[in-house]
Amino acid sequence: MKIIAVLGIVLASGLLLMTSPAMAKQEGKPLPPGLQKKVAEGRSLPPGWQKKLAVGHHLDRDVYRHGHIVDAIDDRGYVTIEIEDRRLRLLAATLEIIEILH
Repeated sequence: MKIIAVLGIVLASGLLLMTSPAMAKQEGKPLPPGLQKKVAEGRSLPPGWQKKLAVGHHLDRDVYRHGHIVDAIDDRGYVTIEIEDRRLRLLAATLEIIEILH
């Protein structure tokens, strides 16, 4: 059973890496260089990033990388992640926000 869970996580990671970076955001600009640097260093994101979360929008890949997976990809293609104190359900292939859980 553990092998299946690990395999699922590996496949989910591969699927996310294969998607086009152009599909990462529906609108807006990429993260500013200073915020990209914070994410790369593993530091916390500024409070304002949470205001940009809305159902139907796409989560920026740099913000996605800052979080951790809570529930791996399910049969609908959804993945649940936690970023700082927020929990989001996303469409794994495009990082579209399906639901803001917490």
